[in-house]
Amino acid sequence: MNFIITATLKAVKELYNEELAESVINIQETRKEFEGQVTIVVFPITKVSKKSPEQTANEIGEYLVANVDDVTKFNVVKGFLNLSIAERYFLKQFNEEIMDENFGSYKPNGKKVMVEYSSPNTNKPLHLGHVRNNLLGYSVAELLKAYGYEVFKVNLVNDRGIHICKSMLAWQKWGNGETPESAGLKGDHLVGKYYVIFDKEYKKEIEALKAEGQTEDEAKKNAPLIKEAQQMLLAWEQGDEAVVSLWKTMNEWVYTGFNITYKNLGVDFDKFYYESNTYLLGKDTVDEGLEKGVFFKKEDGSVWIDLTADGLDQKLVLRADGTSVYITQDLGTAKMKFDDFGMDESIYVVGNEQDYHFKVLFLILEKLGKSWAKGLYHLSYGMVDLPNGKMKSREGTVVDADELIADMIATAQEKTEELGKINDFSADYKEELYKNIGLGALKYFLLKVEPKKRLLFDPNESIDFQGNTGPFIQYTHARIKSLLSKADYQFSINTPIFSGIADVELEMIMQLAKYPTEIETAAKAHSPASLANYLYELAKLFNKFYHEIPPIVKTEAGDAKQFRLNLSKKTADLINKGMLILGITSPERM
Repeated sequence: MNFIITATLKAVKELYNEELAESVINIQETRKEFEGQVTIVVFPITKVSKKSPEQTANEIGEYLVANVDDVTKFNVVKGFLNLSIAERYFLKQFNEEIMDENFGSYKPNGKKVMVEYSSPNTNKPLHLGHVRNNLLGYSVAELLKAYGYEVFKVNLVNDRGIHICKSMLAWQKWGNGETPESAGLKGDHLVGKYYVIFDKEYKKEIEALKAEGQTEDEAKKNAPLIKEAQQMLLAWEQGDEAVVSLWKTMNEWVYTGFNITYKNLGVDFDKFYYESNTYLLGKDTVDEGLEKGVFFKKEDGSVWIDLTADGLDQKLVLRADGTSVYITQDLGTAKMKFDDFGMDESIYVVGNEQDYHFKVLFLILEKLGKSWAKGLYHLSYGMVDLPNGKMKSREGTVVDADELIADMIATAQEKTEELGKINDFSADYKEELYKNIGLGALKYFLLKVEPKKRLLFDPNESIDFQGNTGPFIQYTHARIKSLLSKADYQFSINTPIFSGIADVELEMIMQLAKYPTEIETAAKAHSPASLANYLYELAKLFNKFYHEIPPIVKTEAGDAKQFRLNLSKKTADLINKGMLILGITSPERM
């Protein structure tokens, strides 16, 4: 609708002898209760017209109807000028722009962006919180790719530390040589089992020490198990062969398990970074910061940065004994990632409990003069709750990702079979269909909510073939595919401009036309939520079109039939394209 902005600027020049910046002209889609398709907000223009909003709107409206062929009439509601646009404009837009196979695709913009997501610990399986992280990271990466970026997906695995040693020690003590094969368990589940065992045995020791008169804090420090785990960590850091060998074995079990979960979720990575390779990084950065006067040393030899002038606090960056803290490692890893990929932007997909950490990290890198620090972004997201309350991992009551996926697929099967529309489908197609519907429901439910918001995940609500759900959009796609198949659809641009398209068809064209802007908006906001909700509105509108228009397959008029089939085909294409960005497959038949 750029021609409306251009014509309005010309109207202001001719009517009021003033030139306005393009940014002053604010146009919107006309609200449903008023006639028209485009609305100009007139209030900013009254500064130059020196007239009331209503009078200004009427004068501009009259000018546009008289001078712009595609503006057919207007009406004024207070300071809003509603314009009716000729249907030939929309048909031309549909035929020449929207039907182009590259519609909604952005050309490469020459910029590189890294999306770091997943970042699991190797002491337990992935859970529901990880699922939101993985789906968010993957879809943001796909969004940015669609918007023209060269994208690198990376995973920083937390594969060392006291929590890893807890699983290792418990396996040594109570495992009896158990392996994933002998136990019939995925490797990450087996290792997670021993993490839970450690916690239970550790709690027993704490209670026993408290019974002997120690305080809670004393008992936690003095329990033999935690002391053994700390000794194991020291042995690992000193390169003890037996400890390192066990660590490698158990981590490999976990990675094999993770890879199955990643495959089932449909997410992937271009590179894995491991904390065991990065935890010593950052000490050079600390030395650099001391030389530049960004950091300072305390009497005990520890190194700090004072961020109180920036509204934060003092932050430790190196312990007195010269060992790293998390921020030290992150400073080094940030530099290593930039050296590896030279990206313009780097997005960290991490939960909102780390908001403060990333403020500090990015600010330190800026103060160190790293030119690439301006491109760092923390994609902060809220926790996921279930109707029965918050998840707790150490107690073994975590909502396991694999179980969740299996439950979603089973629920999809149950609900699909209830509808009784797939009796003639092959067994293989049914199996794939249940998976696509179950995962589509899960992914859409988690992605349709703005990342920053905490959300309540209700599996039953997510698998509903009506309402704002993945299965509803998938079903709409399958409905269109069935329609096109019955009509023996052949691609053909509907060049003749005919008159008499219905209001709902006009709405369809306008909704389809928004797709490129939706990609841009979602990519810039690093949020798939707006794209998800756009796809729902598109699917909902198609269903309205499907019920209001006479059966398309039986439409007699050639031009009208071809137009309606083209409209249906393009809707299916954009649903499929948009859902793939969300990581969701749209079945051909349902």
